[in-house]
Amino acid sequence: MKPAHTTARPLAAAHLTALELEPSQWVRVAARAGFAAVGLRLYPAAPGGIAYLSSVGSEAHRDAQHTLAGEGIGVHDVEFIPVVPELKPASLSALFEAASSLGARCVSVSGDDPDFARLAATLAEMAELAGPFGLRIDLEFMRWRHVGSLAQAREVIARASHPNLALLVDALHLLRSGGTTHDIAALAPEAIGSVQLCDACAALPDSDEDAIREARTNRLAPGDGALPLDALLRALPAQVPLSVEMPMPSLPLAARIDLAYRATRGVVDRAEIAAPATNRAGTP
Repeated sequence: MKPAHTTARPLAAAHLTALELEPSQWVRVAARAGFAAVGLRLYPAAPGGIAYLSSVGSEAHRDAQHTLAGEGIGVHDVEFIPVVPELKPASLSALFEAASSLGARCVSVSGDDPDFARLAATLAEMAELAGPFGLRIDLEFMRWRHVGSLAQAREVIARASHPNLALLVDALHLLRSGGTTHDIAALAPEAIGSVQLCDACAALPDSDEDAIREARTNRLAPGDGALPLDALLRALPAQVPLSVEMPMPSLPLAARIDLAYRATRGVVDRAEIAAPATNRAGTP
């Protein structure tokens, strides 16, 4: 039986948590676990990577729309575009159309161009093109990419100087790249588009290869590791959208999705009960 949604802060689930599921299956599983929204991987994060390409009017796209409506949940973001030097933003119009027709709020991207001036110009063009579709562009930083830290992401967004750009803060990537919860608290509330939660062990990865492996296959459920999630949640604007990204392929699917919801719900609810007045005001 699908759990009843409460007045608790709604949670989304990133597709990487169960990337083996095509969109309609993923929506059903996530909704029945209790999630209010999902992320959908409609663009390959790397050449040949898993992605469920979707076009408006196709049978798969219509099925996803019907399933979302039937399960009563939404799409938080569509992912994941590596912004490489050769990317032409105009080529993304069909993706933006598909994301918009599914009700997505934003499109997640990474910074994979060493020329930050060119990268900023590309991001600004993407943000301009996404706006009429009702989509925001959220830039995620990861230590092994050219935009590898919060400081670098802020620099690129400042260069782009477009109101339709924001930060995507992943708890794992923030802490593995040297960032702190104090850095998050110092940001203007409108700078943060969304946040992804997970947990991890205390030991830092020895190399970028180890960091990639951890991020893609070896995260922990929120509350089961050493990341300062309570402090992060207290540092965030009160209404910033929260998503769990918890790829744990060693755990059976049903148990993984159930754990992702229960663990994240517990961490978020405890943080809000402990210090409801300390969350910063503001919305993304």
